[in-house]
Amino acid sequence: MTQNEAAEPEYPQTRFQPPPGAASILLVRHGASAPARESEPFPLVGGQGDPELAPEGRDQAKLVGERLAGESFAALYVTTLRRTAQTAAPLADRLGLTPGVVADLREVHLGEWESGIFRKHIAEGHPIARELAEKQRWDVIPGAESTDAFAARVRGAIDRLAAAHAGERIAVFTHGGVIGQALALASGARPLVFAGADNCSISELVVTEGHWLVRRFNDTVHLD
Repeated sequence: MTQNEAAEPEYPQTRFQPPPGAASILLVRHGASAPARESEPFPLVGGQGDPELAPEGRDQAKLVGERLAGESFAALYVTTLRRTAQTAAPLADRLGLTPGVVADLREVHLGEWESGIFRKHIAEGHPIARELAEKQRWDVIPGAESTDAFAARVRGAIDRLAAAHAGERIAVFTHGGVIGQALALASGARPLVFAGADNCSISELVVTEGHWLVRRFNDTVHLD
């Protein structure tokens, strides 16, 4: 073996590392919430349905709290809807952190389909529910938030969190629609492609200099 051959550099594969100054953002969907009943509409907060967690959802919240308790977070965040705060509570208690509130990461506003009506129409195969899937637009629902407005507020909220936590890791307890929208923005996918995040699943974005990287979607190992 010659000296040049012995000195030839090698370039092994390595695990991903966030770029310097990047924010790692875990997006945790809230636990399963109370079932919708026509006779008992969900209470409204800011015009949006605000069910509490179901017993199953509280169990899921404990499991995701146990899964994340060994990780280090600069901050935890929730939305204005109580199911996210209830889901974050076990982890917040373990870590001794008080979650901040990010109103712009609340669920998409469903207009006339709020208070649990959305679930009923989806289950029954309402024609507008089929149109929603075909057109990939929330605003086919009467009075619902426009897809463009929803995307803009999710993008703005994520960018602000990333700027506030450059080089840090945070966990955000939020909603299925928000997670789907965030990952669609990051990947350039159609708006509802990632709309199926399970309750208490973990997804992850790495945000750096305006670039969003998808690192995880719908991780449910702690629930299986």
